[in-house]
Amino acid sequence: MGKSSILSRVIAETNSEFSVSATTRDPRPGEVEGRDYVYLSRPEFEDRIASESVLEWAEYGGNLYGTLREQVLPALDAGRNIILDIENEGAKQIKASFPEAVLIFIRPPSLSVLEDRLRGRGDTHEADIQRRLSVADQQMREAPLVYHHIVLNDDMESAIDRFLDILTARTTDRVSA
Repeated sequence: MGKSSILSRVIAETNSEFSVSATTRDPRPGEVEGRDYVYLSRPEFEDRIASESVLEWAEYGGNLYGTLREQVLPALDAGRNIILDIENEGAKQIKASFPEAVLIFIRPPSLSVLEDRLRGRGDTHEADIQRRLSVADQQMREAPLVYHHIVLNDDMESAIDRFLDILTARTTDRVSA
């Protein structure tokens, strides 16, 4: 019932594409290059930042994460919505570069529910869980200042419906403008 589940359904039900982020972290077991992430060395990632081929980026847990231009611009040019799974710092960068972007924050009901979800995945070390909870707390407090909409993920179907309502309103606005 996490963010990824919501995004998968939204993408399946709309004319949207998911932008696969780039990262400098090592792949986890079962992750696939190009499906889960584009895996780059830190120097490769830094070169892409310097050449402005990264639309947004942030450092998280000692690794770099970001959105590559080549993952986004062709779909936008074709008129499709792009879904990015990014942190607040990246959202601020997107907001500055793409003022027409609609920024939606998917918020867990509470930190304790998020902790249960992280532990339930079984692939996250204790130190990572504590770090992620700390970051999530800060991000949830900051979200109203960064995002246009906040979707509470307390019930997956309701969260999907709210997300779709936001996209539908935005698409209608864009078509009628």
